[in-house]
Amino acid sequence: MRLIRFVLALIVLGLGALWSLQGLGLVGGSFMTGRTQWVYIGLITMLVGIVGLRWANRSRI
Repeated sequence: MRLIRFVLALIVLGLGALWSLQGLGLVGGSFMTGRTQWVYIGLITMLVGIVGLRWANRSRI
């Protein structure tokens, strides 16, 4: 169960990073490219992923 939480948190963190990079215009090919709102959405998602990683590492199960 701990591994599943860890992997899900990594996926959330990765999606947040991707969305932030698309918002900055560094990754193209999407409706999100160049829109600053996706930078903020990505940063919040990355924060959720980091919290999830900490939670996955602290859980005992």
